[in-house]
Amino acid sequence: MKRVVVTGLGVLSPLGNGWQTFWKNCVEGVSGIGPVTQFDISRYGCKIGGEVRGFVPEEFLPKKEVRKMDRFLQLGAAAAKMALEDGKLEVTPENANDIGVIIGSGIGGMQTLEAQHKVLLERGPEKVSPFFIPMLIANMASGTVSILHGMKGPNMTIVTACATGAHCIGESVNIIRDGKAKMMVAGGTEGVITPMAFAGFGAMHALSTRNDAPEQASRPFDRDRDGFVMSEGAAILLLEELEHARARGATIYGEIAGYGMSADAYHITSPEPGGAGAVKAMRNAMKDAGVSPEQIDYINAHATSTPVGDRTETQAIKNALGDHAAKVVVSSTKSMTGHMLGAAGAIETIACLLATRDSVVPPTINLDNPDEGCDLDYVPKKARETRVDIALNNSYGFGGQNAVLLIRKAPNGA
Repeated sequence: MKRVVVTGLGVLSPLGNGWQTFWKNCVEGVSGIGPVTQFDISRYGCKIGGEVRGFVPEEFLPKKEVRKMDRFLQLGAAAAKMALEDGKLEVTPENANDIGVIIGSGIGGMQTLEAQHKVLLERGPEKVSPFFIPMLIANMASGTVSILHGMKGPNMTIVTACATGAHCIGESVNIIRDGKAKMMVAGGTEGVITPMAFAGFGAMHALSTRNDAPEQASRPFDRDRDGFVMSEGAAILLLEELEHARARGATIYGEIAGYGMSADAYHITSPEPGGAGAVKAMRNAMKDAGVSPEQIDYINAHATSTPVGDRTETQAIKNALGDHAAKVVVSSTKSMTGHMLGAAGAIETIACLLATRDSVVPPTINLDNPDEGCDLDYVPKKARETRVDIALNNSYGFGGQNAVLLIRKAPNGA
């Protein structure tokens, strides 16, 4: 079976722009959460979020194209360009058919939807933008990236809520394994700091309202957690068949060695008690990679800082890894980034790759008092230097859609 490695990284996140800045802040335990500035948040219960700061889309994309893009498209296209440049890949007529794209978004063009709905109500249907639909629909992230760079390989979009980024990467791995492409641009993007999104998640009582201390609001596994913190951003990976990467002298960050999926078939938002679906996805990823539970060194947990979700995932890890669960190192980088929704699985895969590269596990910040039932080693507050050869990245989406990726340290001689 062909082996698939990662040779380029692109990041736009609440922890910084560029993977180097993101990772430095991640290891240092910096919080990227602050007051929402993109709209008037005064009437909302939750007034905090994870915003991408200092992002100027025209620095990455043609100005005339930027005007036709929703923020989620701008973020995704810019992060894809960063990944290509990081991977030192030039798309040419000779290799265009060998390069595909799968970039997903949990929600898509929410900013455009809200803005154009206002136009419809106030000015009438004839004033709605002709770019409304292509700015709105989630598949335009993959479509736009392929158009901008001339990539003619497999191209599609996956939308599985908070599991989107991981599913996009996993399916891209399968495409390369099957010989349908030599390289894939894969990940997730989300531009969801909008009035309607905050109103909707707020109505579900899903968001933290720790407005007086934003940097402490995302606190996975802590007994005082009160919901997740919504964030925007994009994380894109350049995936490549191992021998192809070696032949062109590419830098290899690590290997995506396993991919597991499952469905809870239980509830539209709540995880199944005991986490049976999550257990199956973890076991499927390990089986796909030919790895035993005892070989797992680190788990980047989905852990969003919700009361039920964090306890359920803890139990799922115990059920999936057995006695080894007490020895494995677990952390939630969402404690720092907040929840980037469709981009979460991709940004957390990058965290796993860099953890294996640098032998350091990022912390779970704000973990002052672990909740009852949350009793694993969550690396509280400070990063830990420890050998990480194999990591799992857990991603679980609304509707019970689960995706787990197994990341292995870069192959010898990479």
